[in-house]
Amino acid sequence: MSAKISTFTENTALMRRFWTWFTREFLGIFREMRWSYLPPLMVYLAAGISGFTGIIESFFVKEQLGLSAAFLAGLAFWAGLPWALKMPLGHLVDLFWRRKAAFVYFGATLMALSLLIMVGLTGHQQWMASFLPLDIWYIISVLLSPVGFVLQDVVADAMTVEAVPPVDDDGHPLAEATLQRMHVTMQTLGRIAIIGGSALVAGLGGWLASILSYEIMYKWSLVIPLISVLGVTLGGWTTRRHRRQLRQEGFTPVEIDKMLQAHDTRTAPNWYILGGSGVFVIMTLLLGLSDLQLKKEIIFVGSLGIIGYLIYQLVQEMTPDKRHEIIGIAVIIFVFRAMPSFGPGAQWWQIDVLGFDEAFFGTLRQIASLLAIAGMFALRSWMGRHPVPYLVVFLSVYNTIMILPFIGMYFGLHVWTETHFGFGARTIAIIDTMADSPLGQVAMIPMLAWIAKEAPRDKKATYFAVMAAFTNLALSASSLGTNYLNNIFTVPRGQYDELGLLMITVSAMGLILPIVTVLIFNNPFRRLIKSAEAPPEIETPSASSSANN
Repeated sequence: MSAKISTFTENTALMRRFWTWFTREFLGIFREMRWSYLPPLMVYLAAGISGFTGIIESFFVKEQLGLSAAFLAGLAFWAGLPWALKMPLGHLVDLFWRRKAAFVYFGATLMALSLLIMVGLTGHQQWMASFLPLDIWYIISVLLSPVGFVLQDVVADAMTVEAVPPVDDDGHPLAEATLQRMHVTMQTLGRIAIIGGSALVAGLGGWLASILSYEIMYKWSLVIPLISVLGVTLGGWTTRRHRRQLRQEGFTPVEIDKMLQAHDTRTAPNWYILGGSGVFVIMTLLLGLSDLQLKKEIIFVGSLGIIGYLIYQLVQEMTPDKRHEIIGIAVIIFVFRAMPSFGPGAQWWQIDVLGFDEAFFGTLRQIASLLAIAGMFALRSWMGRHPVPYLVVFLSVYNTIMILPFIGMYFGLHVWTETHFGFGARTIAIIDTMADSPLGQVAMIPMLAWIAKEAPRDKKATYFAVMAAFTNLALSASSLGTNYLNNIFTVPRGQYDELGLLMITVSAMGLILPIVTVLIFNNPFRRLIKSAEAPPEIETPSASSSANN
């Protein structure tokens, strides 16, 4: 009897602990939601649901356009370059903060133009071809879209800083821990809006692709830019309404500006940023229009040098320790995000050999998105407790393990499992996606929350874009690496003899290079030696804490 009572007590305690964890991690984020968070979340949501046409675009390119895998990887490089301009664009947003809505409107216009081109390509090819070749139209569409998204993303990032007030409703400063938690919540909600938007349309897009024409789906996607426009419009209306309420409650204009984190309209232009950005644009255009064979590489190296110089100028005001910490984390994140991918040949192989269709790709994307959201809820505290270098090492190992099933299927794993266990390629892909997806956003949220917390009031867009410009340039490096590997291991449509070696090479690079970078820029042995060499008389709590960090 006593054993049964003991077992019942243990089970009750376990259920109580689970319920406490569930209410704190899953439900707590909804209790911490504020109306000021909604406007930037709507802009992020628009970015998330832009994947509505991602699946049909892959099939359209494969079936209708004669573009090689290497060319598409090179095109991805050009499409990623606008994200390297986040820092100068962020500074422009700071300079014209009261006109920030104009940036969102212009970005929405470019996104709509990109979608309209795809409407023409999928429904009026002969008419479009009378003006330009279809391949050229597609390239223009691919290049317009990221420019629109980056304009909106810069504004949304800065709005997340503004959305977290530094004081409570009575005008008293919030505690440091409270501010940190609010920023983590804001950034987590931002990632959830992006991933949630993707989940909302992933399965739907794959299913609709089997019953609707591509032209109709691209027409429906024209609602996406409208959502971001509504978001920034709501943000302006909410701010004006809140300002009137505070004025009616008797707060002075200075107090209201502090409570609303009003932007300092006297922000002086930073000519290092603007001048460097001008050099970047001129260099990119001249080289892009030239016939140089290595123009992508020259643009990448030049962009890296310019952005590195601009970051150097911005961190001069920081202490040496803080400066080294920021640069070290930036380099680690850069290398982690710069790892090459398999390229489009792997997806062609999944379509031709494994038999994956639009609907199944939509199912995989929906599963990945939903589990990524669940992971962000469940791992919110875990992300806050661990530094970025630890997360990068963990994710490098974990991602490599998650790639192994697809490499195995290339060598016949799905045939063996079908014979012995009764399940094949689709079941393996679903299980692998379920295991991999929850950790998809783990590396970025702690970094984004820290940047938002440290951003100055009158330079929030610039400060937030500093790290983003550098780490987003890593995506261009990833495209270059993917392009090189697809030239070394040629994977034309229907011929996948070299795909296995390509997968193994990409997996090995993704495991080894980020870990080596962490050991170089965040060497734990160096910190241990420094701690051991410290004289005994200065072993104060603060010094010890510094050594451990």
